[in-house]
Amino acid sequence: MKKIYLFSMLLLATFTGFSQITTTSYRGAFAPAPAAMWTDSWTEFDPQNKVYPAVTQTVSANITTNTTWTTGNVYALGGQIYVKNNATLTIQPGVIIRSTAPGSGLFVTKGAKVIAEGTAASPIVFTSGFAAGSRSRGDWGGVILMGKGAYNINSGVNNIEGITPTADTEFGGGSAPDDTDSSGTLKYVRIEFAGYNYGTNQEINGLTMGAVGSGTTIDFVQVSYANDDSFEWFGGAVNCSHLVAYRGLDDDFDADNGFSGKVQFGLAVKEPAIADISDSNCFESDNNSTSTAGTKFTSAIFSNFTLVGPTYRATLPNGGTLADRHRRGAHIRRNTQIQIWNSIFMDFLDGVVLDGATTQTNATNNTLKFRSNIIAGTAAAKVVVAASPTTYDVATWFANGNNTSQTASAGLLTMPYNADGSVYTGLDYRPATGSAALTGADFSTLSNESFVSDAEFSLTVYPNPSAESFKINYISSSNDDVNVAAYDLTGKLVESRNVKFEDINNQVVGNDFNAGVYILVVKQANVTKAIKVIKN
Repeated sequence: MKKIYLFSMLLLATFTGFSQITTTSYRGAFAPAPAAMWTDSWTEFDPQNKVYPAVTQTVSANITTNTTWTTGNVYALGGQIYVKNNATLTIQPGVIIRSTAPGSGLFVTKGAKVIAEGTAASPIVFTSGFAAGSRSRGDWGGVILMGKGAYNINSGVNNIEGITPTADTEFGGGSAPDDTDSSGTLKYVRIEFAGYNYGTNQEINGLTMGAVGSGTTIDFVQVSYANDDSFEWFGGAVNCSHLVAYRGLDDDFDADNGFSGKVQFGLAVKEPAIADISDSNCFESDNNSTSTAGTKFTSAIFSNFTLVGPTYRATLPNGGTLADRHRRGAHIRRNTQIQIWNSIFMDFLDGVVLDGATTQTNATNNTLKFRSNIIAGTAAAKVVVAASPTTYDVATWFANGNNTSQTASAGLLTMPYNADGSVYTGLDYRPATGSAALTGADFSTLSNESFVSDAEFSLTVYPNPSAESFKINYISSSNDDVNVAAYDLTGKLVESRNVKFEDINNQVVGNDFNAGVYILVVKQANVTKAIKVIKN
């Protein structure tokens, strides 16, 4: 155990890597108030009208040597730009990349890396090159990472769909995959209006991850207005956290071809009027297109997601007409062994669908898990089967997984919609007072995983009360950076700072506080501790 003395106030942690599942007492993506939502500061929920600066440099050639895109510049992608020859592209905080070239994108080939490390205050943004108010899904291609990890068919390799196959479009490690491979870092990154359609069923996504290894960091990434899936994993073992899928056309989180990473803390928000011809789901997962066993099963673990479907918003006065291809909170099919834990599915037509005999067998054998989730406000059924056999006792399977349901979604989250359904900004996805999401999380039977437990963190503050400043004594088993925030009793944020883990000693807390009662909230890797302090 490490004893850490903090004297600072922090707003958002920078969280180095993600290889563990963090236990929580709550279900869904967000801790209850007064803890802030981790989406604060760096996300953008109105990118259509966001004013971005003009392009200063156009990139038209592939990147074959180590290259840096620097803060203060706005770059345009002149086409399909490949980072190749084991080169590293470094993108500094605050850089904006805009594109209007059809099918353009950033393709990071096997062996190459992108180091895109923004901050909460200065995220890196990939977006449309068109003016505010004129942007559309599919204005450009997207971000594509290609790694050396496992891919469970086709001799372990594949090519990015829709593009003429070459060595630069290939991903997967073949007969000797490396699931620890690194494609670099995406941290505090937004990807907007991506997902180019090269032909029928030949699209790329907002963020495409082809056999990406666990040496890669994917943390605090928002994909908005994607023209296909927001996030899709084709094999590999990359671990991800703090993902936002916002108003995409097709699926929000799509896991296929032996993907085995751990993904925790995610938000998805559906738009009623927009759905893909192939059906739009929140989760979709296959083992592969033929349902065969392959060399490795899709066995990714997803935990603590909040998934806001389209059906209730469509009933509000200006929420929009519900497109007829909106379907399921989770479409689990084709022999997948995915695991979904401690998540909230609200306002979908169907909650979770077990599709096909192989999938149902995996559910029976407990290699496919759907546990401790909440399904609320489904228009059709909370859990169903699809395709033969249709006699599977899915209701018992759902109940045995410690899952719960409620007829309406009201009272579950603090403010997931505005009164008329037209507004998507300024909403609050934290559990409401008395919500079922405040309790019921379960990690006890999540096998073969390491945890960061609440029991491994303790917080004391002294002197308390204090006439001057406070010292925080924080004991932790983790090396991750730490969030500390101070709130008054109305919930207003009073003070915040950002300090890296190695620099947190000998900081000062509360010097400028007025006399009164405050809540100090310490957050590390989404373990949150809060304590009341009194300033005399």
